[in-house]
Amino acid sequence: MTQSESASRAIALLRVASGGFLLAHGLIKVFVFTPAGTVGFFESIGFPGILAYPVMAGEVVLGLALVLGFMTRWAALAALPILIGSIIPHAGNGLLFSNPGGGWEFPVFWSLVLVVQAMLGDGAYALGDPTKRNS
Repeated sequence: MTQSESASRAIALLRVASGGFLLAHGLIKVFVFTPAGTVGFFESIGFPGILAYPVMAGEVVLGLALVLGFMTRWAALAALPILIGSIIPHAGNGLLFSNPGGGWEFPVFWSLVLVVQAMLGDGAYALGDPTKRNS
């Protein structure tokens, strides 16, 4: 395997892992916490409850897009506001995510992963960006 092939597969691994985690976070909000429960949680931490709906939809749709490698750069950038928003409720809990209430290290790291993914692009095994295909 060449270095280029290896890098392409590594980019794909990063894409699928971050997309899979994003998808899992969205699905748990929908099926375990329920939309009403997620709205209540958002309100309990000072966010408008209505924001829960675009967050759930974004996590599911953008997570799936990343897993599939569909418009990867745009999906990663579009997911950034969700992750940056998730830093806010953890900001006062200290750095470490093991702190009570969860610290801000994990949401910051995940935000950086999305920035890196946007810079790297699709990697191997991706559907790609349909606007850049030759007909």
